[in-house]
Amino acid sequence: MMSLPLAEHLVAAIPAGLPGLFHPWRDRCPHDAPGNGPAERLARLAAHLDSDARWILVGEAPGYQGCRYSGVAFTSERLLIDGAIPRVPRVLGRLAVRERPFSEPSATIVWKALNRAGIADQTVLWNALQLHPHISGMPWTNRTPNPAELAHGEAAMHRLVEAFPRARIVAVGRKAEQLLASAGVPVHVAVRHPANGGATAFTEGLLAAVAGDSGAAL
Repeated sequence: MMSLPLAEHLVAAIPAGLPGLFHPWRDRCPHDAPGNGPAERLARLAAHLDSDARWILVGEAPGYQGCRYSGVAFTSERLLIDGAIPRVPRVLGRLAVRERPFSEPSATIVWKALNRAGIADQTVLWNALQLHPHISGMPWTNRTPNPAELAHGEAAMHRLVEAFPRARIVAVGRKAEQLLASAGVPVHVAVRHPANGGATAFTEGLLAAVAGDSGAAL
């Protein structure tokens, strides 16, 4: 897989073993299903990165219903089981030992919008902080990372931007926009985060950005 070296290069820039921060591509979760762990998540990330990306959508940090088990930002277990993610092979088993597969609302909205905009094959998804911030001892929680924790994502963020020099950076949510600005990463456009009633605004913002970029290229 041509993109495996890139995935490994990115992951090498992300620190591991930090309290309250789960590393999807280094750490093993006690709730990982058999056949899902750091190596499998790295393989899915590599497959996702196998793209001549023109767009990079950046969120704040992974969540327990998405990247913690999938290894790809804004991507849930349910979407992988359904075979709904371009370039990433359909998952035939389970990712977590839970009665039902995780289905992250924001992930579903993001991929629906990418397909509607016609850029699913040209987009890479990432987070400003690539580690999952959770309450200690409670892996199925999300918490807001502190400034010191957020700094751990800057090196990998810059490596990703360097790997896709033609790609437009889209900040998903105000927090992601602020994090990218503080890291010195140029943002093409910022859109509303799809969570908490933001689905329509997110989709409209993304569609407008894609339409504007297409018009500028004519």
